[in-house]
Amino acid sequence: MIDVNQLRKGTTFLEDGQIWKVNSYSHHKPGRGAATIRVHVRNMRTGATREMTFTSGGRVQNIQVENRQVQYLYADDEFLTFMDMETYEQPQMRRDVFGDDMLFLKENTELILSTYESEIIDYELPTSVEMQVTEAEPGYAGDTANNPTKKVTVETGLEVTVPIFVNVGDVIRIKTEDASYMTRV
Repeated sequence: MIDVNQLRKGTTFLEDGQIWKVNSYSHHKPGRGAATIRVHVRNMRTGATREMTFTSGGRVQNIQVENRQVQYLYADDEFLTFMDMETYEQPQMRRDVFGDDMLFLKENTELILSTYESEIIDYELPTSVEMQVTEAEPGYAGDTANNPTKKVTVETGLEVTVPIFVNVGDVIRIKTEDASYMTRV
């Protein structure tokens, strides 16, 4: 058990039989009375988010989440298959859990899966990925005013806004946080 005052962003805890991860934390101390702790949390099983309020001094059940380094292997209609880098086990995760983050995955991409009691509850993408450009609008030589950009499509189908000099066949580095162009590799 941990005190609710120790809940910070990234902390995982058990409440009402559900696993919750803290997205944001705020502490409110009114002039009179007990302080309240408000946390914006995400349900690790369903993905739903909500706000919880606790009074200062309350306690929640802390859980230990195990992080495993895995490599993405392939996807079928319903599941994504990974390979644990230490044990060579092949855990699977439902495709719909990843949503749009699927566009950052290509074969052999390494990421971290978080498990609790052998149940995969979360994932962490690398901070950046390298992808090859498969489609690009042409860039025109005279079009150089005001830092021109264009849209390109990379090998996974992700669309990225890049500088005008990026062409088909180039490999670019993309930040996974906001799908923004970082550099040409």
